[in-house]
Amino acid sequence: MTQKTDPTGLDAYKPAEVAARIEQAGVSKAALPVLPLLTLAVLAGAFIALGAAAYTAAMVGTPTGFGPARVLGGLLFSTGLILVVVAGAELFTGNALIVMAWVDRKIAGRALLRNWSLAFIGNLVGALAIVALMWLSGLLAGGLADTVRSIAVAKTSLGPVEAFARGVLCNMLVCLAVWLSFAARSVADKVLACIFPITAFVLLGFEHSIANMYLIPAGWVAGAPITFSAFVGNLLPVTLGNVVGGGGGVALAYWLAYRPQP
Repeated sequence: MTQKTDPTGLDAYKPAEVAARIEQAGVSKAALPVLPLLTLAVLAGAFIALGAAAYTAAMVGTPTGFGPARVLGGLLFSTGLILVVVAGAELFTGNALIVMAWVDRKIAGRALLRNWSLAFIGNLVGALAIVALMWLSGLLAGGLADTVRSIAVAKTSLGPVEAFARGVLCNMLVCLAVWLSFAARSVADKVLACIFPITAFVLLGFEHSIANMYLIPAGWVAGAPITFSAFVGNLLPVTLGNVVGGGGGVALAYWLAYRPQP
C-alpha cells in the first residue's frame, strides 16, 4: 500500500493541527501538580539564563548595539528555548499560548493564572540560581563583567512604555518559535524552529522577562549601579508586554483563525 504524502513536500503538522496540539498542551499544562510544575519552571529559568549567559559572553569586547555580533549572540541565546522545548520545561513566556485553551473554555481562568504564577516564580528561582553559580565560578569578572553591567544598565534605563512595547514584540517571536516547534516532527526540526525567531528578537533588542531575571541581577552582582526598584521597574512592564504579545497576540490570533466551528 502506497503511503500518502503531503503534496507540499513538507513533513510538518498543518497550522490547524498545530492549533489543536497547542490547545491540548495548554490543558495538560494547566493540570500539572504543583511540584512538577515548579520543578520544570526552575529548569526553564535556568535554561534561559544559560542562554543569556552565552549571549553576554559572545558580546564581550564588542558594542552592545545593533550589528553582526548580536546575530551571533542571538544564535547562542536560542540555546535557552531549545533546551526548554526539547528537554522539556515550563517557561512563563511560552505558556502565554495556554490562552488558546482558556478562550476555548477548556480550562478555567483560575487554572491559567495558577500556571502562570507558579511558572513565573519557578523561572525566577532558576534564573537567580544561575546568577549565583556564575558569581561563585568567578566568571562575572573582567570583560564579561563590563558587558553584563552595560546590558543591565541599558535595560533598567528603558522607560515603561518602551519596555512594554519591546516585551510585546519579544513574546510574539518567542511564542511563534514555540508554535513552529509544535509543527515539527523531529528534534532537528524543533531546534531549527527555535533558532531564527529567537535570534531575531535578540538582534532587534526586544525584552524578555525571564532573560532579564538573569541579565539584570547578573549586572548588579558584577557591580552595576542598579537598585531593586529599577529591576522591578523593568520586569513589570516587560512581563505585561510579554503576556500581551504572546497571549493577546499570537494565541488569540490563531484561536480566531482556527477555533472549532459550531
